[in-house]
Amino acid sequence: LEEAAFQLQQIFRVDISIALNILGIESMRAGHYRVAYTCFKLAADRGYSKAQFNVGLCYEHGRGTEKDLEKAAVYYYHAASNSHAMAQYRYARYLLCHGPGSERDRHQEAVAFLEQAATAGITEAQAYLGVFYMRGPQPKERRGLKYLLLAAKNGDAQSRYHVGVCYEQGLGVQQNLAEAMRHYQQSAAAGNQNARERLRV
Repeated sequence: LEEAAFQLQQIFRVDISIALNILGIESMRAGHYRVAYTCFKLAADRGYSKAQFNVGLCYEHGRGTEKDLEKAAVYYYHAASNSHAMAQYRYARYLLCHGPGSERDRHQEAVAFLEQAATAGITEAQAYLGVFYMRGPQPKERRGLKYLLLAAKNGDAQSRYHVGVCYEQGLGVQQNLAEAMRHYQQSAAAGNQNARERLRV
């Protein structure tokens, strides 16, 4: 594998870690999961954040290796620390659902990573933060609405529905039923069943 990566490196003049990661992606597409995992792991151990993220995915889904959420979290953390936005989101979700330590510390670290991922444009992080701030023990409705709007603008129909709820109930914004209806219609048009139900009501 390293020889193949070296050949790719020579042909395309790319870093060996990038070449290994490309081989891993191609192997994954071909259904050669064990080979893909090996390529990703070699590149990840060289500090390449995209490969670290891919190793995390392999462990999370049991592709090419045993399923192990703790090992997935370790690789997501390394990639997240190297500013890989989707890894920041995945690691934050791990912390909130399975992470060690006190709940308060986990929440603080998770929110910090979610904020970074949301700022980088990860729609899933924006949507998650929006709901998180709306439903937290001390709701921050304006902040939640900000992230829901970002996710809605990025095409997330569920977030668009939640924005409608905010306008209907006056959460983080002045109540405006016409604006709520507009958001419900857009969400319903994108296939959101909750929005369709709300429109019937």
